[in-house]
Amino acid sequence: MKAAVWHGAKDVRVGDVPVTPPGPGEVTIEVAYCGICGSDLHEYADGPHAIPVGDPHPESGVAAPLILGHEFCGIVNEVGGGVTNVAPGDRVAVEPHYRCGRCPRCLAGEYNICRHFGFAGLMGHGGLAERATVPAYMLHRLPEEVSLEQAAVFEPAAVALHAVRRAGIRADETVAVLGLGPIGLLVSQLAALYGAGRIVAADRSPARRELALRLGAAEAGEDLSSVVGGEGADVVFEAVGSEGTLRACLAATRRGGRVMFLGLTGMVSLDAFALVNNEQTIMTSVGYRDAYPELIRLVAEEGVDLAGIVTSTIPLEHVVRDGFEALLRGEEQVKVLVRPGGRRP
Repeated sequence: MKAAVWHGAKDVRVGDVPVTPPGPGEVTIEVAYCGICGSDLHEYADGPHAIPVGDPHPESGVAAPLILGHEFCGIVNEVGGGVTNVAPGDRVAVEPHYRCGRCPRCLAGEYNICRHFGFAGLMGHGGLAERATVPAYMLHRLPEEVSLEQAAVFEPAAVALHAVRRAGIRADETVAVLGLGPIGLLVSQLAALYGAGRIVAADRSPARRELALRLGAAEAGEDLSSVVGGEGADVVFEAVGSEGTLRACLAATRRGGRVMFLGLTGMVSLDAFALVNNEQTIMTSVGYRDAYPELIRLVAEEGVDLAGIVTSTIPLEHVVRDGFEALLRGEEQVKVLVRPGGRRP
């Protein structure tokens, strides 16, 4: 089968690799779509960051070179021994979290912060391939009302949904979002469903600001100061990942308000005196848990369109040129989906 394999920074090769047959508790799917995530782009540009090199990941048993792609969905092709939750022909969304099921956090149901936390497509073989073999626990069957195009964005939508839930948005609160990549846009869309009274958004890109308005933001500007008035927003989502943007979010948050820090960055320095005096709360969110069933319900029963963030779909053989390199060049894209081929969904 064809797959996009990470060998090192700026070294992703599309070529033939053997199909891994499903072992006990595993399933092989024909991949319909796989999104390119910012994490994938970082691994391509200057990785490894999360990709295991040398020692394999404890749950996947895989180390580089590995198949990228953790935002994927498809059709079940073959099941291994003991699998009862899906059958060949089922349309499925992949929730790509590895989990051990034994550590204290897994036993508490908090599998997104498992001791051996990881993702298929970053710490194990993923979905930028014609077929992918994953643990059966990662799969969610799709009702007829949910298309594979919608399921293709469930992974970033789950990140956004988990953050919105953790933020604890209360009725009629003002929510601000800084950074309108896929996660920020989906936060803007989902926050309204969880009680936000008014949503404002900020990003340097006019096209992304326009998309945020179409997805439910009341106002969108180039920076937070242009859209957050009065004493500040009740909740501000940081979806960029830098010290400067985190400081901007705190400045745009009212006294007693909350900042949900979603962006990934290294060390940051903050004015702790102001943070304490303003009684502000900085929260964080990683991955998701128990989000896919809710996303399936929102799409199937409430008609929520999560695929509005998709800006292009490309074939697997062009994933480097029209995917990674195009995104690094700053071409105006939000979510790029890769279609590996195989059965037409």
